[in-house]
Amino acid sequence: MVGLRLLVYDRTCGGGPGGAFGLSTAWSAGASLYRGLDRIDAAQGVSSWDEGLSWLARHDGSAPIAEVQYWGHGRWGLAKVAGDVLAAAALAPRHPLRRRLDAVRERLSPDALVWFRTCETFGADRGQDFARRLADHLGARVAGHTFIIGFHQSGLHGLSPGARPEWSPAEGLAEGNPAAPLRARWSTPFAPNTITCLAGQVPARWFSPA
Repeated sequence: MVGLRLLVYDRTCGGGPGGAFGLSTAWSAGASLYRGLDRIDAAQGVSSWDEGLSWLARHDGSAPIAEVQYWGHGRWGLAKVAGDVLAAAALAPRHPLRRRLDAVRERLSPDALVWFRTCETFGADRGQDFARRLADHLGARVAGHTFIIGFHQSGLHGLSPGARPEWSPAEGLAEGNPAAPLRARWSTPFAPNTITCLAGQVPARWFSPA
């Protein structure tokens, strides 16, 4: 891939009372580690999707973007920054985030990747619909997970524009069904398509063919 490798993470997930360790601290430290390993070119903590997408659209001028990773929370068919949601609804013409998404799309290089390192985002029916619609709208490859993720990150799947998901919509579900999911499973070393948080690539074989 030719272009910038950019990371956005949720900076609002702080610690509890007494200054307890929060996920945003872990994501910030991870971003520094990835930068040191030359896996990303820049990172930004954000408090909303408008802020995150705006940063992606303007960072380093008009240089093409080869990869975007987002580290934060998710549910089936969506990714969150604090309480702000990015879901398929954002692709509607009058949605407040649509203009920001389109500005990012204009910077994506051929074969670019947008990877949601968030819990459950590609799980169940809603997750598959989000993956398909976003890949087609951005004209870019997308990737995401079907399990709750932590150090281990299971159910990692990728989708190219024009492709249809090949993974089961029931993957990662502990309760409910693909149309009405209730609870997701935790990632384990033995669950399907598992990497760790230290891994920096989506294996090519985990992309559904077009």
